Amino acid sequence: MYQAFGKRALDLLGATLALLLLAPVLLAVAAAVAVALGRPVLFRQERAGRGGGPFTLVKFRSMREGPGTDAERLTRFGRLLRASALDELPQLLNVLRGEMSLVGPRPLPVAYLDRYTPRQRQRLAVRPGLAGVAQAAGRNGVPWERRLELDAAYATPPASLRRDLRAVAGTAWVLLRAKGVHAPGHATMPELGKKVST
Repeated sequence: MYQAFGKRALDLLGATLALLLLAPVLLAVAAAVAVALGRPVLFRQERAGRGGGPFTLVKFRSMREGPGTDAERLTRFGRLLRASALDELPQLLNVLRGEMSLVGPRPLPVAYLDRYTPRQRQRLAVRPGLAGVAQAAGRNGVPWERRLELDAAYATPPASLRRDLRAVAGTAWVLLRAKGVHAPGHATMPELGKKVST
């Protein structure tokens, strides 16, 4: 019952309230991005949603445009933006549109779909989210194998409000400590390896 009705109702209520309360923050961050990195202010990328269907994820831009690796294009301002997770706030619009949830596995690129094992594909059974159990475990500091297993376990029924509240609290705690902003030895997160044989 929670998964079918209550979760979506909370998503709509929470995203609406967050957008209203955080409107000044969103405007301030948008202005800062425009000054520091220029336009466009928003970064858009196709990601895999529930069932693997594509949708356009939106977030504040944190890298310079043009050639170069992530490490080369990621500015000091961008690092601060990512550490605070303020760059993710525009995804509240994805939540309102029903493409994401407040809690769920982080949406990954569509190109990763054929790289999942059957177990890892279980993560696609639910809407991707802003917060989640993998984020609470350490964001990008969690290795891919562990991260995808946490996501698959979360997507295995039954869903519960208590589990979602724990994920939100855990994610908030990790963000407050600025942990797991990037994987060890990487500017962001390394690309997910090719699908392993099963």
